Amino acid sequence: MFQHMFSSMNDMLNQIIEQYESAGTMERQQYKEQMLELKKMSDTFIEQWLEFEEKYADFNEEHGEPESAHEAASVPAQQSMPPAVEAVPCNLSDMEITDELAATISKGQGYYKLFMFSHAAQQFQVVIMQSPECNLARLFLGMTNMHLQNWSEAQRHFQLLISLTDFPKWLAMGYNALGCIQAVRMNLAQAEQLFRKAHEVCPSFKDPLNNLKSCQETPKQLSLYFGSTELCCL
Repeated sequence: MFQHMFSSMNDMLNQIIEQYESAGTMERQQYKEQMLELKKMSDTFIEQWLEFEEKYADFNEEHGEPESAHEAASVPAQQSMPPAVEAVPCNLSDMEITDELAATISKGQGYYKLFMFSHAAQQFQVVIMQSPECNLARLFLGMTNMHLQNWSEAQRHFQLLISLTDFPKWLAMGYNALGCIQAVRMNLAQAEQLFRKAHEVCPSFKDPLNNLKSCQETPKQLSLYFGSTELCCL
C-alpha cells in the first residue's frame, strides 16, 4: 500500500518538475501548493513510521524479539488473542481509520447534506490531517471546496485523489471535478479532455458527458455538474 502511494506521489512530483519551467506565474503557484501538500503527506507517514519503530523497539527491549509463525507453531497458545479494534474501511487500498475519525467523517457528511459546507470542510480537514491516505475524506473535502468555490484547494485534493484511488467511480468524479475547474477558468479544451477521461473511466457516471456537451454547445453559459449528488449515496 505505502509503496503504491509513494510511487504515485513521486509520479506527481516528476510531473510538476517537468512542467514547472514552462508554466505561467499562476500555474507555478499552484504547483508549489501541490508540492507543499505532497510534503505534508510524506512528513505524516515518516512520523507514523518513527512512532512504530519506537514502539517496536520498546516491546523488544521488554519482551524480547517476537517469534516467527514457524517458530511459534510448536508452542501451544496460552491465551487467545484479543479481538482487533473495530475500524471502518475508508478506501479500496484497504486502509483503515479509527472509530473516532469515522465519526468525524460521518459528522462532516451530515453538514454536507445540510449544505453547511464550511462546517463540513472543517470535519474532513481534521480527518485528512490525521489520516492523509483516507480517500473518502479527501473526496468529500474536494467536493466541499467546489461548493465553496475554493477552486485551487479543490483542484489540489482531486489531483491527489486520482493519483491514489483505484476505484473507477471516484476516479471519474475526480476527473470530472478537475474538468469543471478548468471550465470555470475557461480552459475549455483541457476541460473537455478531462470530461472525456472521466467518462472513459466510468461510463455509467453521466455528469461528464453533460458537462462536455455544455462546453461544446453553450460555452458562454456553462451549466456544470460537479458530481456532488453522487456523494449522497456514500
